[in-house]
Amino acid sequence: MPFDPIVFRTRALTAFVYAVVMMAGMLWNGWSFFCLFTLVHVGCWHEYGRLVNHIHPSAKGAVDVHLHSFSFVGWCAMIFASGDLLSIGGNRALLGSIAGISIPLLVGTVAYRHFYGRKPLTTLAFKALGLGLLYLSLPWTLLLYIRSGAPWMAGGVGTQLAHGMAEVMGRTLPLIMIASIWLNDTMAYLMGSFFGRTPLSRFSPKKTWEGTVAGVVLSVGLVTAAGVYGMHGEAWIYAWVSFLSSTIGSLGDLLESWLKRRAGVKDSGQFMPGHGGFLDRFDSLLLAVPAVWLFCMIALR
Repeated sequence: MPFDPIVFRTRALTAFVYAVVMMAGMLWNGWSFFCLFTLVHVGCWHEYGRLVNHIHPSAKGAVDVHLHSFSFVGWCAMIFASGDLLSIGGNRALLGSIAGISIPLLVGTVAYRHFYGRKPLTTLAFKALGLGLLYLSLPWTLLLYIRSGAPWMAGGVGTQLAHGMAEVMGRTLPLIMIASIWLNDTMAYLMGSFFGRTPLSRFSPKKTWEGTVAGVVLSVGLVTAAGVYGMHGEAWIYAWVSFLSSTIGSLGDLLESWLKRRAGVKDSGQFMPGHGGFLDRFDSLLLAVPAVWLFCMIALR
């Protein structure tokens, strides 16, 4: 894909604003982190519903009626995964109780709409919305779980070391994932524009193997160097997390490109000029988060 300075300038300006908002939400406190990804969660579900309606027009009515109920279930899971991030005066029982009461009410609402509403929940709509829970809600739930520090508290509840690990790793890993994906996207675009010759996939013809490989290598190298020399962290952690984020994240980008190809649309939305919608911007993170979570469970506990 040839380098287009106008497109690059638009993407760069949007990316700058996006980066400021993301950093503010991620670094301020636990509540800002949760609110940021609640917004992302809602935006992704809205665009996912549009894609499903394009792919399966026959399910449109049922998807539109029941989408908010399924997305609310995912949001409740995000609350439970947030741990002490959402405590008020040291007490998080109120939010947990609200979420716990809401789920039975929600099941009753879905059942009522199915049996007595004009748009019953068809098998096709149920499958599409169920996959939405796995594709959209599960990654943000796992990201909140990582941010809460819970993986490092399980083996040493109440100890100073466990609290220290939870705070450091909970704040650091989401930043490594985001930075790795940003760098990978940027470097893959630049290297692919100048040196790319071999198309990566028919679902995303503008991406090249040369750009993709260069993006992963440069992303891992830069993130690891910044982590070791700037943050005095352990090189293997930065290298593995950035590698997983870059490589698995690229698969997430291809998956969303496949969905858009099936839906017959160029972008999932128009929320960010030059970048498309929420799914266009966060597609890589949707697959990268479960991979990094699994890495945490295996190697970092």
